[in-house]
Amino acid sequence: MATHETTKREARPADKREAILGAALELFVERGFYGTAVPEIAERAGVGAGTIYRYFESKEALVNVIYREEKTRFGRLALVDFPATAPTREQFRTLWMRMAEFATANPKAFVFMELHHHAPYLDAQNVALEAQLLVTFTNVVVAAQARGDLKQGPPSLLMGIVMGAFVGVIRSCVEHGTTPEHANWKLAEQIMWEAIRA
Repeated sequence: MATHETTKREARPADKREAILGAALELFVERGFYGTAVPEIAERAGVGAGTIYRYFESKEALVNVIYREEKTRFGRLALVDFPATAPTREQFRTLWMRMAEFATANPKAFVFMELHHHAPYLDAQNVALEAQLLVTFTNVVVAAQARGDLKQGPPSLLMGIVMGAFVGVIRSCVEHGTTPEHANWKLAEQIMWEAIRA
């Protein structure tokens, strides 16, 4: 019969997998994909290097699992019960504040997705997931432009400006030694809305 100490030392498979995912996410943010070695992930996760390969066939497979899980979580938060028939002003505020909610609760995950969304090692499933979210957001912008609510121009340009400003808010937090939860997201949203509205 296993003692309490033995049970405590032996992590369950789900715990090991989560530890590996968490360690890899941190290291990919700190050092980048190419600057992170599997043994470093294992050390931070508190597992043997061989254990990683029991859950993920390669470092590429690992980074793709992290990207897919985080992107899916972000997409769910941003789009579930999205007010599709609401005025554009409310839609923009909703999307911005939901992005802020995600970035505040998951700052490392947000930075990870920003660093990796054009990476050549993303698999076909992640490329399709990224494209699907892009189409969804593009359709919102195109519909708002058709209503005369947003400035005309390529939707990708407007979305790029908005995302650039959003990332800029987070960068400002880092530069001032604070966290995203201390950012004035409401003021930033108001400024951004004034920049893109028709």
